[in-house]
Formats: sequence, C-alpha cells, structure tokens
Amino acid sequence: MFSGLSAFPLTPLRDDQVDLAAYRGLIDRLVAARVDSIGALGSTGSYAYLDRAERRAVVEASVDRAAGIPVIAGIGALRTSQVLALAEDAQQAGADAVLLAPMSYQALTQDDVAALYEDVTAELSVPLVVYDNPATTHVTFSMDLYAHIANLPHVDAIKIPPITQGVDAARERVRAMRAVIPEHVRIGISGDGFAASGLLAGCDAWFTAVGGTIPQAMSAIARSALDGRADDALAASARLAPLWDLVAQLGSLRVSAALAEHLALVDAPCLPRPLLGLRGAERERAVAVADQLGLLS
Repeated sequence: MFSGLSAFPLTPLRDDQVDLAAYRGLIDRLVAARVDSIGALGSTGSYAYLDRAERRAVVEASVDRAAGIPVIAGIGALRTSQVLALAEDAQQAGADAVLLAPMSYQALTQDDVAALYEDVTAELSVPLVVYDNPATTHVTFSMDLYAHIANLPHVDAIKIPPITQGVDAARERVRAMRAVIPEHVRIGISGDGFAASGLLAGCDAWFTAVGGTIPQAMSAIARSALDGRADDALAASARLAPLWDLVAQLGSLRVSAALAEHLALVDAPCLPRPLLGLRGAERERAVAVADQLGLLS
C-alpha cells in the first residue's frame, strides 16, 4: 500500500456542495491509470474545508470506485476528538489506511504533536501515514519526533516534504530517517517536481498532488524511478520543468483545479471558497503549459 504512486485527487465542489459525481469520475481516471493507491482527502482534496459528513461521503465514494486499489483517507482536524471521530468514520467506510497531518491554529509544540499521534494510534485498527507538511501545518518534525511517532502502533509510513537539493541530498535525508525509524515504516516523498530524486534516493512511494488529475504523466516518472532507470526518470521529470515551475509559483491545488476544470472533469469553479482558483492570465498560462507538454490529451 505504501509503495509506488499514490495519487491525491481533488474534492470538487459545485454550488458549495461536494460534487460526488465528478469526484467519482476522478477516481475512475486513477483506476484506469493503475495507480498504486488513492489518497482521498489530502491537501489536494481540500479536507480542511469539509465537514464530517462531507468527508465520510468522499471516503465512501473513494472505496466504492477504487476497484480494489487501496484508499488512504485524510483525517486531519484541529481537535484530537475530531480526528478520532474522522478516523472512526474512515474505518467504517472501508478505508485501507488513514493519513494524519498535525493541523493547528495555535502553534503546536513537538510534545503536542507526539501526544496527538499517541492518542490517535491507540484507537486505530488500520495503518496510519504520518503527514509531514510544514508548508501548511507550520510544524517541523525533528528526527527525535520521527523516531517516537514511527514506533507507535499502526504507524506504517511517513509522507515527507520535498527535498530540493537533488538525489544526493535526498539520499542523506532518507538515510538519516531510516536510522531512527523501524524497518517496516515506509517513506513517501511529496512535492511533484522533486519526486524523481526522492524515489531514486530510496523513498518507497510518491504521494502526488497533480497526479490526482493527470496520473499518466506522473506514472511514467514513477515507474522509471522505481525500476532503477535513473536517467529515464530524471529526464521525464525534467521534461515537465515548466509544470513544476507553475506549481511552485501558483500551488499544486490551484494548478490541479485549473487543469481539471479545463478538461471538463469538474465544473468551474471547483474549489471551496474563499479559494478562488486560477483566473485570467494565470489560468491561461496553466492550460498553455499543460497543452504544450501534452498533458491534456
């Protein structure tokens, strides 16, 4: 479950309601692309903007359409009691694993984060993926925190931030992590533009944001990297440099939404307000880049 390509689809909205019909279509695309797992309600899935009932409906739709592909359901929330309720909902809906980021309004300490994972893992019956995403949570995991959480029951994977300095730097980061976490805990890379380097450096999985909308292009990179064809993987990723530049400047969520809207996979606008998505010249640029790279066919 925690190796290969894990694709995180949008959760599209229509008239401020989750558009489950469009969402099912996005899952069908991931099944057709034969991704290795589906990450429902990740950051690309706008989980923080949805209420409990909406989130349960999304997990149920994911499991229903996944055709046997493992479903990892995001359960992040501000209060531990809310996380526990969402975890129970996800398990009852048939999710194969859950994904937890330490959400906050007040800044969290390392002890706060440790206690969150202790409380949640004590109640779980499915594997948990630790979501280390400082860009949104403003929490930086120390090696000591990794070591503590990775030894908790049901923790089977850690989703780490992108490592931007190349394969050698990524390899050192992975080596340092593996020295402090149990052998069974998998490491997954995020940050689509740096995923090839992460996989070549020894990460087990790629948790892809844009791949939730256009999975085929991401799959080509992932398969090359996981097969050890370093030159092919890096070349395939380098070819998409204009897309990675776009994501760096405008954000993977907004770029994914613009592409999904352009492809008529979802109605426009599809993001939860107050997020406006890309408009005007920015939207035209995103579509032009994807078209030039052959990502819209």
